[in-house]
Amino acid sequence: MLSLYTNLSTRLHRNEKGATAVEYGIMVALIAVVIIVAVTLLGGTLSDLFQGVNCQIGTPATPNWNGTACVA
Repeated sequence: MLSLYTNLSTRLHRNEKGATAVEYGIMVALIAVVIIVAVTLLGGTLSDLFQGVNCQIGTPATPNWNGTACVA
């Protein structure tokens, strides 16, 4: 019985690197999901912000990146 416990104990200690890699993989996946959600939610706002800056530094007659003219 003691040898069975010792054998099981050594197997569990040997597989810790695999478990750690899986945990890091899950963390990276969750961080990626958070980044994707943030970019999706803020994408329109950032686009409008950069479009406004483009209109302010350019001439009003210059069309924006999407082809519409800046509103003066």
